[in-house]
Amino acid sequence: MALTTQLLHAQYNTDGAYKKPLKEVLTTIEQRFGVKIKYADSLVAGKYVAYAEWRYRNDVETTLSNVLAPLDMKVKKEKDKVYKLSNYEYYRWLPEEGWAELDRIAAQYHNLAEWEQRKQILKADLWKAIQLSPLPAAPNSKPIVTDIRTFNGYTVQNIAIEILPGLFINGSLYKPVNYIGKIPVILNPDGHWEKQRYRPDCQYRCAALAKMGAMAFSYDLFAWGESQLQFKLEDHRRSLSLTIQALGSIRILDYLLSLKDADTNRVAITGGSGAGSHTVLMTALDNRIKVSAPVVAISSYFYGGCPCESGMPIHDCGGRTDNVEIAAMAAPRPQLLVSDGGDWTDKTPEHDFPYLQKMYGLYGKTNLVENVHLPNEKHDFGINKRIAVYHFMAKYLQLNLNAITNANGNIDESGITIEKETALYVFGDKGEKLPSHAIKGFDNLEKVFKAAITKQ
Repeated sequence: MALTTQLLHAQYNTDGAYKKPLKEVLTTIEQRFGVKIKYADSLVAGKYVAYAEWRYRNDVETTLSNVLAPLDMKVKKEKDKVYKLSNYEYYRWLPEEGWAELDRIAAQYHNLAEWEQRKQILKADLWKAIQLSPLPAAPNSKPIVTDIRTFNGYTVQNIAIEILPGLFINGSLYKPVNYIGKIPVILNPDGHWEKQRYRPDCQYRCAALAKMGAMAFSYDLFAWGESQLQFKLEDHRRSLSLTIQALGSIRILDYLLSLKDADTNRVAITGGSGAGSHTVLMTALDNRIKVSAPVVAISSYFYGGCPCESGMPIHDCGGRTDNVEIAAMAAPRPQLLVSDGGDWTDKTPEHDFPYLQKMYGLYGKTNLVENVHLPNEKHDFGINKRIAVYHFMAKYLQLNLNAITNANGNIDESGITIEKETALYVFGDKGEKLPSHAIKGFDNLEKVFKAAITKQ
């Protein structure tokens, strides 16, 4: 045996586990099977494969599974002989597994009476799972508001609402410049995208809905945006984030529906990605919401990769449920699912949407659930997804689509002003206006929340 080989074996056998660096093992697999495995060096750094030589088989798929499964990692085949490495996602199933689970769930009810009974069980369990049954008392404080800014056909005003003592949820309220009487209310929670609700697509959407005749409220995820004046970004990935976000939407709706110009019979919610999951959950929980449009979110084989979507045991409710059954709880209220070919909604039209049509059919309202599928698009809230939402909201909230339509009959967002991020802050450019009694740090939030639910 050559000296170099002896030294290598000495290195790998110090603990008797025949270890090799993962990066070296992946290189061997590439050479042995003539494939390419894509990954960032940071993903494999410091990782070793025990008994590496014994994990190889005669086919690449089995070999990769043997190597990666113990490391909680996996590969996705992008094209012939090209794979992409990632951490294993237990909340992402194979479509066939998700479909089988949805079929198992659906086999529990066969008619409207059985479904209504199931829905009541699910709803009660969901409230308990998120620890908001009963709701904690709301602070006796008024919202903090900024001056109104006027643009082409709409206005914007930033608002912070105290949802627990010292805990604020922040957002911006978009309204039409001119209107008579009561107007619809549309909640616009934010999803897990860079630049939070300050992104152009958020501003376009809310301003367009306002120009069409609604009041649209855009607001932060927990521990995102201005919420980071009170918490760290990593606090968002704690289970309580799901509860705080649900409570935030309830308090926002309480406030908006108390306004004299709010039409309590025309209330909607739309959000994309994680906010799409939130859209479905809030519609299931709160009957005040009459119309919903989850975007690039809902799938029977994806349970949400963030604690704000699945940190609380909502999927344990009713002896196990999934996001599609929770979406069915909206029936027979109008609901639009927007899906695409570049994420976990890629097969929505094949199994999940037919299930929802069947559930709406129990009410004789199959026409009230719609799916706009964009097979060539990816995971975002781009213009075609917004157009689908505009048309749906106009249809069911009696909004004026002509307000954002050009002479050629196309949706036109060019008259909307994209503001700089700081313009959408409630508490000043550097947080200098944050109230002195505002809590800071997740430990303090847990204390405040515990005290609030103990008083019930």
